Amino acid sequence: MFFERPQSSEKAILVHLDLTDESEQEDCIEFQELVRSAGVDMAAMLTARLSQPNPKYFVGAGKVEEIRQVAVANDAELVLFNHALTPSQERNLEQALKCRVLDRTGLILDIFAQRARTHEGKLQVELAQLQYISTRLIRGWTHLERQKGGIGLRGPGETQLETDRRLLRARIKTIKAKLVKVRQQRSQGRQARKRAELATAALVGYTNAGKSTLFNRLTDANVYTQDQLFATLDPTLRRIEVDGLGAIVLADTVGFIRHLPHKLVEAFRATLQETSDANLLLHVVDAADVNRDVNMEQVNFVLNEIKAEQVPRLLVYNKIDMMDKMEPRIDRDESGRPWRVWMSAQSGTGVDLLLQAISENLAQNMVRKELRIPADKGRLRAEFYRQGAVLDEKVNETGEYLMQVCLPKKDLDRIMARN
Repeated sequence: MFFERPQSSEKAILVHLDLTDESEQEDCIEFQELVRSAGVDMAAMLTARLSQPNPKYFVGAGKVEEIRQVAVANDAELVLFNHALTPSQERNLEQALKCRVLDRTGLILDIFAQRARTHEGKLQVELAQLQYISTRLIRGWTHLERQKGGIGLRGPGETQLETDRRLLRARIKTIKAKLVKVRQQRSQGRQARKRAELATAALVGYTNAGKSTLFNRLTDANVYTQDQLFATLDPTLRRIEVDGLGAIVLADTVGFIRHLPHKLVEAFRATLQETSDANLLLHVVDAADVNRDVNMEQVNFVLNEIKAEQVPRLLVYNKIDMMDKMEPRIDRDESGRPWRVWMSAQSGTGVDLLLQAISENLAQNMVRKELRIPADKGRLRAEFYRQGAVLDEKVNETGEYLMQVCLPKKDLDRIMARN
């Protein structure tokens, strides 16, 4: 969408600035991971301290000249900034550097465009891209003549811009209409799961925390995994069996990242709805990451933004195989409820503890009961099996079924009332 991707990797100059304002700070290591995930070759990285962004170039004129010289020396055709640039800053930099310039938001959008596989995912990415470039259209037409407004006085550049803006608005309107249908379909799917009384657990977490590896470990779904940011973009749902609980739906979702572009959050709201409607959030954390606390804060920020802050949460501290002398365990709160599990999705260590913690968390609205069912109540017995609620069954000397069941109380009341 942004540009034609060449057959071979592009050479890029990376620019990272340490800003005085901590709220605007970005992670230099994460920036390099984003670039690697986009399939770009890093020719050089330039860093500097900056107290306040320059309105014209974001950086000072001296740094612009340094970037230009490094780009020429390395034959680079792309300069990537680890910061959000205004359209005018991007345009001014391109004129001064004589090569393409892309900011952090554009880089993330490009990665998303590469990862989208489903029709819904592609629509969501295209919407975010169109909203992003709609303010940057003039960049592509600066080589055309532009004159002052007035009938008969418009230059071809201005006419082309007007045409493109109209086409963009029409395309954005079309995509939004299609996404409304997607939301309706997803809503119908969620309603169907609620009617079937299937609980949903959604995997959330910072990108590259190991969500998809864990999802594959629990479901054998063979979802694409890779040591790169945003390896998973399209949501995947699978049914799994949990001891003492029966069948539940597990959802794998897109990873979050620091300063996730707001347009992406808006575009992916249909997908993220799976998160806010879940019965339990499994917040997967890279326990070996030195920035894990900061990353967790970023995830919590996005969860609040999509109104999922009230959903019950279980912390999953993943990748303990990369830590010294760390054994799998369950941490419990004062009431005995599991609130954190230490495990490794890669090796499988602690998966049994995670399933136990999921069962205990979701079972808080469940009831366990031993029932005595007469031999002529075969339909009642079959209904409990159909619900996946039977934990154990024996037959006594009179032919009665002694069944231990576990299911939501409202389901138990409904089944007993009908039979």
